[in-house]
Formats: sequence, C-alpha cells, structure tokens
Amino acid sequence: MAEPRNILFIMFDQLRWDYLSCYGHPHLKTPHIDRLAAMGVRFDRAYIQSPLCGPSRMSTYTGRYVHSHGASWNNVPLKVGELTMGDHLRDLGMGCWLVGKTHMKADAEGMRRLGLEPDSVIGARVSECGFDIFERDDGMRPEGPDGYYDAGGALKYNEYLRVKGYEGENPWHDYANSGIDDAGNVLSGWFLNNSDQPANIREEDSETPYLTRRGMEFIAGATGPWCCHLSYIKPHWPYIVPEPYAAMYGPQDFLPRVATQAEQETDHPVFKGFQNAPVGRAFARDDTRDKVLRAYMGLIKQCDDQIGVLFDWLEKTGRMDDTMIVVTSDHGDFMGDHWMGEKTFFHDASVRVPLIIYDPSEQADATRGTVCDTLVECIDLLPTFVDVAGGDAGRLDHILEGRSLLPLLRGGDAPARDAVFCEYDYSATPLANKLGLHPKLARMFMVFDGRWKMIHFEGGFRPMLFDLDSDPGEVDDLGASDAHADIRTALYDRLFAWACRPGARTTISNAALMAARGKTARKGVLIGIVEEGDLEPELVAKYVGRKARDMRASTIKN
Repeated sequence: MAEPRNILFIMFDQLRWDYLSCYGHPHLKTPHIDRLAAMGVRFDRAYIQSPLCGPSRMSTYTGRYVHSHGASWNNVPLKVGELTMGDHLRDLGMGCWLVGKTHMKADAEGMRRLGLEPDSVIGARVSECGFDIFERDDGMRPEGPDGYYDAGGALKYNEYLRVKGYEGENPWHDYANSGIDDAGNVLSGWFLNNSDQPANIREEDSETPYLTRRGMEFIAGATGPWCCHLSYIKPHWPYIVPEPYAAMYGPQDFLPRVATQAEQETDHPVFKGFQNAPVGRAFARDDTRDKVLRAYMGLIKQCDDQIGVLFDWLEKTGRMDDTMIVVTSDHGDFMGDHWMGEKTFFHDASVRVPLIIYDPSEQADATRGTVCDTLVECIDLLPTFVDVAGGDAGRLDHILEGRSLLPLLRGGDAPARDAVFCEYDYSATPLANKLGLHPKLARMFMVFDGRWKMIHFEGGFRPMLFDLDSDPGEVDDLGASDAHADIRTALYDRLFAWACRPGARTTISNAALMAARGKTARKGVLIGIVEEGDLEPELVAKYVGRKARDMRASTIKN
C-alpha cells in the first residue's frame, strides 16, 4: 500500500443507497461494490445537497451549497467565476479528467463578457465544469418537436453504435434505450409500459459497459497524478436494460412500497403537488412500478458487474495500490415510495446516497471494512481530494463549504456535524405555476440533525417534520403537531444559522481577514484617535513633526 497518487471518482446516476447489498438490500446482490466497502469505509449517512442531477453535481464539483454556487436547476449555468474540482486539483499538480456525465451548463454570457473563447483551453474548462474532457456523455439524446434536448448528447456513443452495426439517426434511442417487437417495431424506453422489455442491444454495447471501457482507456494512457471522474449515466431513466439483466428480477425481489393512505390524503399543497405530477401518478400504479423495478434492479446489477470488470483490471495493472477510489450517486429515486417517482423531494429515498471510499494508504488500514455513521455531505468530497492531492482544504474554508473526510478514513478525529442541509428550487416546474408562485418563492430546504428532519417551504406553506428514530420510513408528518413546536423551532434556528453563513465571499481567505485585523493603522488609517499620544509613536510618525508652507488665502502673496 502507498499514499494515494491518483483518484478514481465514480458516480452513478439515480442510484438509491438501499439498492446495494452492502447497504442491506436482501435480494439485489452487488458483490463488487461490496468488495470495495470491505476494503475501505462505507458511510451510512451521506446526503446530497439538492435532489436533482444538475444542482447536486454542481455542489459536488464545487464543494459548495446550491445557493452559494447558484446553479439551482438543470441547465442553470454554473457562474463563470466558480472554482471547481479541476481548478483546485490542477493548482496542486493533479490532472482532472471527465469520462461520462456532468449535466453542467456553461455560463455562455459570462464567458462572452470576459472574452473567453469556448475552444480555448481555459474556455473549454470553464465550459465543462473545470474538467479536461476524455469523453463527455450525459446519456441524453431525446428528441421532441422542438429538437434535441441536448444537441451534443451521446454523439460519440452513437458513432460507436453505428460502427457496431446499429443503424439509424439516433441508435442511442432506437437500440440502447428501447426494445423491439416481433414485427421490428421500436418499443421506446420512454414509455414505462416497455420497461420490462429487454433493450434491443448486445449487452457489451450498452451504455454501462461502454463507459467502463472508456474509463479504462483513459486510465491506461494517463500520466499521473490524476483524478478521473468516471460518471455513469445509469441506472437513470429511460428504465430499460438488455439481457441477461432484463429477466433477472421479479416481484419476489422487490422491496415493498413505503407509502401510507395518510400520505395520499395529505393537506400539504407542495407534497400533494409532487404526488400529482405525471411521474407520481405513474409510479402510484403497481403494474408500472413492477415493470420499472425489473429494469432498475437489472441496471444496478449491470453496474455492479462492470465495477467488477474495472476493479479486476485495476488490480491486474497494479493501480489499486496508489489510487483512492470513491463510489457514490448524485441522488436516489423514489420508485413509488411516498406515492412519488423521480427524486425531487427530501425523503431518504432521494437525498441519502451510497458513499464508499477506499484509501490505499497504510494510515487507513485501521478503518478497512468499517461503517461510519457520521453525518456527511457530498460537498465533503472535494475538500478530501484537495487534501489527498497535497493541499490543505482548511485554508480554503472561505470557498469550500464541505469538510475533508480524510481524518475519518484514517482513524482520526473530525468535528461532527450537528446537521446536514439540502435545497431544491422548483421554480421552473409546472407545480410552481399551479401553486401561483413567483420563482423567488418556489424553493424548499431540508435540515436533518440525525434524528429530526424538517422541510421548510417558501411561499407561506407549513413545514413538514419527521422523526427518523421512531419513523424511519418518513410517513408520519409532524409538521402541524403542537407537541413538536419546540423541535421545529430548534431546527429553524439551525436552518437560520446555516443560511447566514458568508457563502458568497470567496475572493479572500478567512486567514487573510484575521491577519488584517487591526492592521489599517500601519497603513496610516487612524480612526477615532483623539491625540497623537494615544498611539505608539511608530504609528503616528508620518503625521507629527511635519512642516508645510501656509497656503491659506489670506497669507498667500503674489
């Protein structure tokens, strides 16, 4: 074992924490991810900063909360001045490369204003969330009447598929993300009713094996030290998977739905609004949920098998010995729990994620195979990487709002968080329109102290509150309970203190501000000094004992 020289940062998309066997799933076995947990530390209470791809990832890539970096929804640009993972690591001599997804939208207007050309080295990095690009693939090439959702989506992957014989304008859709009937009709994976169909593609050509190979290609040619963000696009929808995975799971393998009649009858307009969204109504149907779960579990099993391929190759090539490996997700998936689909709310099904870190350092030997129940946030990853690269994340605490996990990985003490925070801006959604909310009011925040989880809603809606000690399923909303008023007050105090932090002041460090205290007098600024004798002679020397010509009007002679 050696000090980690490189970092392999693996992120899955929309992977629930409780759909891995090392986190307790009784039927979905994930031995390869479990193997990493046995070699490192499994964090049991890791939380994202927003339950949506774009803002969650921007927080992870910047080490900052959402309303600090401002990219609050998908396709909201990350401000041109925000420092990212690549900026921090390159300053420390570590390359930072992307293979896969970021869901990052470039701040084109900011770049134009500053004269940054997108095809320059600096412009390309600003456009790509600070990463140098080996291959960007957001896994999204849907097309509607107004064109493609992402004009650059899956272009290289589509090229690959055509070379392999998959014909057509968009094989990403027609083969990788759709089935086929006996008459040759494409059964689109966008329709949940087709989720139990096998994708019409050879398994080795589907997206997850493809990205695994691309990741290995990058690593094989990389000169270190390097950070490789291998960012998978599954098990995110479209929910469809090729054989043999399409037929692996059935109702006997599914976790029961976590939902109650009382939740369906909620009086909370925002919660009810998310339930009534089309995806919520779809996943409330047992037949739909059953079809999707077959595909979702199959996609996860395929992901784990590909992690096995990757880890075997890393061991065979000796790279396990000097590479820190991180496995996590950008958020979860409700899968019908609480009568919702997708991820845009604050139950643990969505905001709690798997986080496993393997550190090859001998200093980490004492924690191998352990489980850490400390509250951690995904913004903690970038400070950890800074420390691994030889920097000092503590000196960047005016920028990085997370905390390095290195002490927890190496058996040391780290100050425990008293709460974690998550936020969601739903101002661009149809629900905000239905509720008549101005974009400033279509926002909600979560604070969780390890037992009590409170959700605050702007717009005048009452809060929601859950006691996860007695109600781990989060089905009993205590937000209107008089008996819990004091709990809500205490959580509001924590939320207020968090909201008051100086997240926007990033251009001068806290250490520099502390060093500047009381130093203005040494530059001649003397505020509130009555007489020259009130200060040390050194500080007033430039102002006493001086002579000047009298230039008052009454004494000036021609």
